Amino acid sequence: MKVVTADPSIVYIGLGSNLERPPQQIRKAMRALDELPQTRVVADSGLFLSKPMVTAAGQTTQPDYYNAVARIETRLGPYELLDQLHRIEHAQHRKRMGHWGPRTIDLDILIYDDIQMNDERLTLPHAGVQQREFVLYPLHNIDSSLEIPGRGMLDDLIKHCPQNGLQYLGTIEGYEQ
Repeated sequence: MKVVTADPSIVYIGLGSNLERPPQQIRKAMRALDELPQTRVVADSGLFLSKPMVTAAGQTTQPDYYNAVARIETRLGPYELLDQLHRIEHAQHRKRMGHWGPRTIDLDILIYDDIQMNDERLTLPHAGVQQREFVLYPLHNIDSSLEIPGRGMLDDLIKHCPQNGLQYLGTIEGYEQ
């Protein structure tokens, strides 16, 4: 068992996939997160199915997404962690095919401790986190009393976020496609 000591940061990572056997992509990414240096996965939301986000052009012609959220403890800084997430995406053959386009795997830092920041590489909390059902409901499965820095209490935010067809599918490891 991996042990992280001396006050690691608490971070929530969003996982999403809608290509190439998405539940397996989520499982593989979850294992990769747990193998990162100075990091361990301490909880996950289970697996959800959501509708794709509508692009500015109104396109939705892509498969539904499988989503999850992982709570990790890490001693990696925000940019180090972001670089590690990009390595996992690359290892799983992530190709960036347009904003909100289909993907084998998408890994996003949703919340990193109570940090609030916005620069060319990273926005924390993640942009739009308070409006996305495929983020809020999985977060709620992990910690319903969570406060999202600068956005408010999760319990309050979820009251104003319709499920939009979001479905809970069960555990990540136990779900069979």
